[in-house]
Amino acid sequence: MTSDLDRTIDTLARWIAESRHLVAFTGAGISTDSGIPDFRGPDGVWTRRDAGLPPPRWKKPSSQVEPNASHMALVTLQEMGILRFVISQNTDDLHRRSGLRPEMLAELHGNGALMRCLGCDARYTRVEVGWDREKWGPGYRTDRPLRGQPPCPNCRGRLISSVVNFGDPLPERDLRTASAHAASCDVMLVLGSSLVVNPAAALVGVAIEAGANVAIINRGETPYDGLVQLRAEVGIAEVFLPAVERVPALVGRKRRRASG
Repeated sequence: MTSDLDRTIDTLARWIAESRHLVAFTGAGISTDSGIPDFRGPDGVWTRRDAGLPPPRWKKPSSQVEPNASHMALVTLQEMGILRFVISQNTDDLHRRSGLRPEMLAELHGNGALMRCLGCDARYTRVEVGWDREKWGPGYRTDRPLRGQPPCPNCRGRLISSVVNFGDPLPERDLRTASAHAASCDVMLVLGSSLVVNPAAALVGVAIEAGANVAIINRGETPYDGLVQLRAEVGIAEVFLPAVERVPALVGRKRRRASG
């Protein structure tokens, strides 16, 4: 088992170091080490619901949740100039808080810390627009607008929570950008997603069709398991973190070969 894991880590590190257009696709599993339950893992929210069990408890209060080492490893790859884009299904704001640049990120299911304008698609924190949740509620698209709630500072359009609820359309700009990166990548890392929620999950299929090397690191099966070149059913930190640690040496070796 150890040798298999080592080979997986080596392969992943080599793919990352040699990539020309690296894209990460993240799901709830990347945030479990921060204390947030996932949805379809062995003890996930939907897994327990389907078994007639109560929701899993958070490992810590929401106010104490911080980006974990896997979030920071993506930032490391960003700073090395290797990571080109992150497509995320998460609404927990941990990617932005980790230091990932907003232009490098498509949050296809929105962000619980942001409001979005229905008119011009601009995003704001609730503080920036003076949105009082106790007075105007969460501001979901299906909620009735209330008198006096803040409009968009840019176009005076209606502000709503950027979180995409069931039945809501995905943010068009983010989906378009994510689709372009999925079609252009030569390596895609799927980190902690069961890949059953579409249309977001379908972008993994786009990368596969484009000929990219795709690695899935997730506890629990996915519909794409038989179609990808690398599959690890372990915790993300067990594979991704040691792989990223090996990348600088591989990049240095590649540059020495190129210059020699």
